[in-house]
Amino acid sequence: MNRVVLALAVASTVALSGAVGVGTANAQLPPPCGFTLSPPQVVQVSGADMVTVTVSPAQCFGPFRPSMSVACVQQQGAGIQCSQARDAGVAQVYTPYQPGSTYVSTGRGTAAFFSDMNEPNWQVLGPISATL
Repeated sequence: MNRVVLALAVASTVALSGAVGVGTANAQLPPPCGFTLSPPQVVQVSGADMVTVTVSPAQCFGPFRPSMSVACVQQQGAGIQCSQARDAGVAQVYTPYQPGSTYVSTGRGTAAFFSDMNEPNWQVLGPISATL
């Protein structure tokens, strides 16, 4: 029953926002909340050079709100590190900087319907590569 209510809420919200295209085959509904992934960038943390990546929540439609975001960074040839944030928080992750290395940022985010029902489909972000 909750999925039916969720589907009806999404459909009515999208229809009212004008996001439904006429005559588009295989059109997908936009995610209920958008998320933004930053490219890997070098920052100073307590005097040390680090590479950081963020995932920030963006605009949500209708009764949806950001629920969780996850930011990940990986130095090419090394392990991946991730960090998460809840609600409207910004997920930010750090890894040590090695000049000349290639870093890849990835992330994901999901929304909640009102305050208790998470959207089951995560918005997948990235990858974004940068040689720093």
